[in-house]
Amino acid sequence: MTETTRRAMVLGAGSAGLAAVLTACASYGSPTTEASAEPPAEEEASSDAPKKKTAKKALADTADIPSGGGKVFEGQKVVVTQPVDGEFKAFTAVCTHQGCTVATVSNGTINCPCHGSKFKIEDGSVANGPASEPLKEKKITVDGGKIRLA
Repeated sequence: MTETTRRAMVLGAGSAGLAAVLTACASYGSPTTEASAEPPAEEEASSDAPKKKTAKKALADTADIPSGGGKVFEGQKVVVTQPVDGEFKAFTAVCTHQGCTVATVSNGTINCPCHGSKFKIEDGSVANGPASEPLKEKKITVDGGKIRLA
């Protein structure tokens, strides 16, 4: 004579619930149909269409960068300098010593506030340590009085 005990019922119900959870977890993140894994035909057609070129937002006007000085653009992590009239250079604003963002440009150098490193505005080379590597140069374009990252 076999009787169903309360313990057997609880174990059976728990096992069924566990099986349902494991099945759901096994399929989590997987596509449910093949159609969802492929983009619709309309999207494919639109991706072949020529894309409009959008002008990059200008960092600054050339008039904003003083001759013999520069300006730090903290949000873009870029510093733009004008070593001589009409010649613009750009460098990463991340100090090569310990990764601080440079803060100022004065007296012909780009200055890091963390440990005193200084870099030359002409080429980003080290003017004063503790940094031992130069700032990496960034490509820019100067057109119509606007300076943009290339």
